[in-house]
Amino acid sequence: MSSVLTDTKPETPAATTTTTAEDTLKRKSRDADVISGGHLVARALKNEGVDTIFTLCGGHIIDIYDGCVDEGIRIIDVRHEQVAAHAADGYARQTGKLGVVVTTAGPGCTNAVTGVATAFRSESPVLHIGGQGGMTQHMMGSLQDLPHVDMMRPITKFSAGVHSTERVADMVAMAIRECFAGAPGPAYLEIPRDILDREIDLSRAVIPQPGKYRASVKTLGDAHDIEKLADILVNAERPVVLYGSQVWASRGHEEAIALVRALDIPAYFNGASRGLLPPGDPHHFDRTRREGFDKADVIVIVGTPFDFRMGYGKRLGLNATLVQIDQDYRTVGKNRDVSLGIVGDPGTVLAAVLQATTGRIDHGAHAKRKEWMQYLQGMEEAATAKLMSKFKSDSTPINPFRVAYEINEFLRDDTIYIGDGGDVVTISAQAVRPRRPGQWMDPGALGSLGVGTGFAIAAGLAHPDKEVLCYYGDGAFSMTAFDMETANRFGVPYIAVVGNNSAMNQIRYGQLAKYGEERGNVGNLLGDVPFGTFAEMLGGYGEEVRDPAQIAPALQRARESVAKTRRSAVINIWVDPRVYAPGTMAQTMYK
Repeated sequence: MSSVLTDTKPETPAATTTTTAEDTLKRKSRDADVISGGHLVARALKNEGVDTIFTLCGGHIIDIYDGCVDEGIRIIDVRHEQVAAHAADGYARQTGKLGVVVTTAGPGCTNAVTGVATAFRSESPVLHIGGQGGMTQHMMGSLQDLPHVDMMRPITKFSAGVHSTERVADMVAMAIRECFAGAPGPAYLEIPRDILDREIDLSRAVIPQPGKYRASVKTLGDAHDIEKLADILVNAERPVVLYGSQVWASRGHEEAIALVRALDIPAYFNGASRGLLPPGDPHHFDRTRREGFDKADVIVIVGTPFDFRMGYGKRLGLNATLVQIDQDYRTVGKNRDVSLGIVGDPGTVLAAVLQATTGRIDHGAHAKRKEWMQYLQGMEEAATAKLMSKFKSDSTPINPFRVAYEINEFLRDDTIYIGDGGDVVTISAQAVRPRRPGQWMDPGALGSLGVGTGFAIAAGLAHPDKEVLCYYGDGAFSMTAFDMETANRFGVPYIAVVGNNSAMNQIRYGQLAKYGEERGNVGNLLGDVPFGTFAEMLGGYGEEVRDPAQIAPALQRARESVAKTRRSAVINIWVDPRVYAPGTMAQTMYK
């Protein structure tokens, strides 16, 4: 009887009898009507326009790689997951699209935490896909099992697990939508190994169709508030605007520049928006921010929060009309009351404001704005002259301000500049002037050290026609430098400059001031490392620089070597540990 039942039982589709989820060495089907979880991940990413993922291999996630091969998605494998996460963040910043990092379970996820957290504080759209032990091994102590979803929730906009192969692509699309909801940010998606390995009939997979599950993020905000801001700006005599990272990240820079040029408004920049205007542009200001904020009658802050970098809003003139434009409703008015708040896409809002001012120019106020710009330009020139003694210092050990100045002089119009360190970044902000939009990268509000190598890889991949230069502190360089080999391996070598003072100097200053010489040099001194030899080990050019007159020639030799050998170069410059950034000496980051 049982034999008869077996013979008459309907044939089971191949996809439902697959053993690939249980047998890790089982060959995958190549049947066009059958698809695995890993291939569904790749297909969903392809539907989002993803062309590159950053990863470090692990047994839980290998089926995603196989899917990426079929979908034509480039796989960049690194030596440490922190670099993979920073590279995904950097790729998002450079392309304006989604960055993707794929890690295995356990330490693969924890190693990526700093990179994801950096993206979170920098509002960078990054999807982190992480592996996990099989669902059949849930709570059994499987290899590298950790509560990843719970761990990642505080540093992402969305954190969830995928519990069926059928829903893999649907959940990927859901996570990506969250990345772009309001102000961008990272999302985490955990996918167990057996969910990825399992094969199903393609007809059972939930795959959102491209162009049919997303809406425009170019939101305008309240039309009445657009009119209010137009009135405020038309009548302003001493306005200033600060453009934050959201302006560049949302690619609203053209509208932003059109506004300041049409209305003659002095513009300041922070974060990724440095470089929106070229050096020397009459509307470009950077050394007079305090003066501008103190004396302005209107201050417009676009796309940056009132966090520690803005003195929590306390550095803005108390008597000025204060306007804040941001993609995130929660950011507007946080830490400081505002006269007017607008939530929307920076470029869309600014374009609408400019349109609303058409035909409403107050010529008297406009003339006052011309005088205001001339006043600030005079202050800028005075501030620059005051810094020149540091910029051109011939002292040895080398003044770090001289290094930043020489780097700025060395930059080409197409050089992407990356700052990775503490005082390295803050001193760079005094001297380095990127020539074009998108050519400044820094750690952002989290202040992470070690971002430079991942950023350099990402910048090179996103813009293979551009030069990439990363200026590291020696502490930051030692954290992620081994992935310079990854840059070389994938054909994106770059110029690395190390400001080497053999110390974690930004923190050291506060310790010395607070505890004195005997106790202040605890936990912050590093060994003297000739990092130039590091590049030589990888087949590139390295040089040690102790004479300030040799900085420029050394940089030029590095440029020529990178072009000739296609290997990264390291210029190790020995800088004075007794010189600190003004913000470090004032400890403004803690106030």
